[in-house]
Amino acid sequence: MYRPRIIPVLLLKNLGLVKSIRFKDYKYIGDPINAVKIFNELKADELVFLDIEATKQNRLISLDFVRDVGEEANMPFAVGGGVSSLEDIQKLIQAGAEKVIINSAALNPGFIEEATKEFGSSTISVCIDYKKKLFGGIKTWIHSGVKSTNFSPVDFARMMQEAGAGELIIQSIERDGTMGGYDLDLLKSISQSVAIPVVALGGAGKIEHLSLAINEAHINGLAAGSMFVYQGSNRGVLINYPDKKEKQDVFR
Repeated sequence: MYRPRIIPVLLLKNLGLVKSIRFKDYKYIGDPINAVKIFNELKADELVFLDIEATKQNRLISLDFVRDVGEEANMPFAVGGGVSSLEDIQKLIQAGAEKVIINSAALNPGFIEEATKEFGSSTISVCIDYKKKLFGGIKTWIHSGVKSTNFSPVDFARMMQEAGAGELIIQSIERDGTMGGYDLDLLKSISQSVAIPVVALGGAGKIEHLSLAINEAHINGLAAGSMFVYQGSNRGVLINYPDKKEKQDVFR
């Protein structure tokens, strides 16, 4: 029986694990490699690592870090941060990443076409960050949510599918870190507009949110950050992941 993947998304800043709220107010959480060890024990389906400073600093996520994750992780993992060339992708795959996540550079669909032809669509995941503009409606944003584009997330998703991307991560900037639930309407619109896998990100805070995303938005992956690194209303740091019973509740 097919079931969507449940994916912790871990943010890196200066090689430390951090968590944000609406792409701001970054809080240090701890050592990312230690988190990998815990997620190994908890049998996570997959992990995602995003270096939030890489594009701003015009560099690639640390290859040494990716190698360290590859040596430690028992599950598939994807990485993103500053990916802007075929050479970048090659280096990350050689370092151990199963998938490479592209955000800002995806504004050039030709690059996505080249990447999928060179490495296969299953290797290329595009992360679509979105929020409302003051004027102009909901748009796709790049450069860690600093720069807007003229594309709606639905139009951008279609464009990425046409370019050959193997997977889309749809992230709500406005819901990031709020733990109030996914943007189900937007996720449903995208899942109905494309045939490739869609991963929900931004807003998940409890098991019910994951279940709603499956049943109402019909997505293929359930990603979250805060839900898997915080515990309780005071947001005490505790790496966690759904156990067998909780997974049954998700997929019920």
